[in-house]
Amino acid sequence: MGAAVRRLLAGASALATAAAALQAAPLITAVPAMRSFVPRLVGQGTTSHVALTFDDGPDAASTPAFLDELDSIGVRATFFLLGEMVDRHPHLPRRMVDAGHEIAVHGWDHRNYLRLSPTATTRQIASTTDLLEGLTGTRPRFFRPPYGALTAADAHASRCLELQPVLWTAWGRDWEATATPMTVLRRVLKDLSGGGTVLLHDSDCTSAPGSWRSTLGALAELVNWCRQSGLQLGPLAEHGLGPILR
Repeated sequence: MGAAVRRLLAGASALATAAAALQAAPLITAVPAMRSFVPRLVGQGTTSHVALTFDDGPDAASTPAFLDELDSIGVRATFFLLGEMVDRHPHLPRRMVDAGHEIAVHGWDHRNYLRLSPTATTRQIASTTDLLEGLTGTRPRFFRPPYGALTAADAHASRCLELQPVLWTAWGRDWEATATPMTVLRRVLKDLSGGGTVLLHDSDCTSAPGSWRSTLGALAELVNWCRQSGLQLGPLAEHGLGPILR
């Protein structure tokens, strides 16, 4: 663990008592109504662009298929990665970066941060950030809390680590056992418009087994819809969000 992380954890521990009350409830969650209040935080960017994001990877059983499909259709995306999954499949973040995709932080093991202390939350985020930078030479820019619940501790750790929290404006509910490519596509398009951020999953580590295949099957049609609508599709780095937390 680096000196910077140790200092950050020490600071989080010192603030733990004061932050406990704030930690007990999310500052914000990913719901459609939040677009009007905190548009950049929920991923509302440039109106001519759609951000494509994936959570819960990398997974050797599924992520390579997504990388192949994205390469085939000429699209780059942002992957919010779990530290424990990176630890199991350390070659995949490097492959993502080499292919032009963006890597971002999703915590270590997808535990709900509402149930963690500020110190534990900070450790989750900092450890994943450092692991990704060490493996790829690229410092992540974005962070998405598990379950889309941003807490006071998340916000504090993100600010200290110079990460920007980003949620989403449209999702495919692709983690469900009943998901199909058609249901995933229909649910995404129900809430998607220019400037939106799409949440999908390239791993089923926290989803129904095999559900990633429905996500993969919906990708080409989603890309076609965006292109036919005159929308560019790409990673958050190209989404025009600007600073979110200062």
